[in-house]
Amino acid sequence: MSAAGDRLQDTARRAALALPGTDHGYPFTQHLDVYKVAGKVFLIVTEDPDEQIITVKCAPEHARALVHRHASITPGRYLDKRHWISLGPGPGITERLVTDAVEDSYDLVAQRLPRRTRPET
Repeated sequence: MSAAGDRLQDTARRAALALPGTDHGYPFTQHLDVYKVAGKVFLIVTEDPDEQIITVKCAPEHARALVHRHASITPGRYLDKRHWISLGPGPGITERLVTDAVEDSYDLVAQRLPRRTRPET
């Protein structure tokens, strides 16, 4: 089942908050709900009813494949377009895909943290 914009965002939020050491806030603007682990961003939820997207970190080769496969996945809206992708509602954007994207982003960010600051999993 495809995830509509609000469901896509709610799914991303739930997935992020279930991960250890996650915190979130609005450090940039009131329309960007930013999720971090040990102070490093791994998810941005755009809170704009006209643009219901999430942005996550992604390995470049996987990002290229997802962008090629899904019309509503684009290079990252706010960050490095090689390492970040934005997902919007559309065909093939399922709750499982969204959850996997958030968890993969978290893992990519967490594995680059110094061991002493990595959350316990």
